[in-house]
Amino acid sequence: MPSSFASPHSIANLLEIMHQLRTPETGCPWDLKQTHESLLNYLIEESYEFIEAVENKDLPNMIEELGDVLLQVVFHAQLAKERGDFNFENVVDTVSEKLVRRHPHVFGELKLADAAAVEIKWDELKKAEKKETVVEDEGALGRMPRNLPALLKSEKIQKRASQIGFDWPDFKGPMEKVKEELEELRVEATAESIDTEKLENEFGDLLFAVVKVGLSLKLNPEQALAKANQKFVRRFTQMESDTKAEQKELKKMSLDEMDVYWEKAKQKTK
Repeated sequence: MPSSFASPHSIANLLEIMHQLRTPETGCPWDLKQTHESLLNYLIEESYEFIEAVENKDLPNMIEELGDVLLQVVFHAQLAKERGDFNFENVVDTVSEKLVRRHPHVFGELKLADAAAVEIKWDELKKAEKKETVVEDEGALGRMPRNLPALLKSEKIQKRASQIGFDWPDFKGPMEKVKEELEELRVEATAESIDTEKLENEFGDLLFAVVKVGLSLKLNPEQALAKANQKFVRRFTQMESDTKAEQKELKKMSLDEMDVYWEKAKQKTK
């Protein structure tokens, strides 16, 4: 961790570095061949790496990964500037104006009671802005990013439906819905003739219902699943370590034998 955040570098300096990297004949061959499309995976990867740093409470890595995310923004802005489409200043202006516009309770006279009210107002203002550029009514659910991961998209869809009152009063309704969807999945999975499409549909309905349970309990489904993934990896790694210490191989064990080591791993990784 740096002892101070003071630095001779600035946004202007960073933009100049990016400009030099993209200068034909004297720049970097790799940077010169990049396009908006070729960089997309890097933006996704860097975002997830920052998420991991946050989850690990790794402050030095958070600084580094945020820098990598900023690099992607600067890179795309430079590409656009070269084409005459827009520049970094346009990006800054747009997001600054948006923040002021969508926070009338901070920069205006509007009074909002809590964070939930702020979120509802944000979506209302966002929809109003989009209607200025979109001809047909997109409905209460609004537009969804096409490439948004399915779990996050499910969360957004259900939150927006809830904002207009299409929701259960508490978590009990979603819990019952999970039981219903689980039974429908069981029926399809045990049918004499398996219809893969129907099976997939029922599985999707079950996942959708489980997301709703999480939201009803004020939980973050994406975060909860990420933690469950990490927990499984920790326990499985511990189980592998324990069996190797006894000169045994997991793949040669029965499920019952592995379950004994799994329970021990759970206790060790609590």
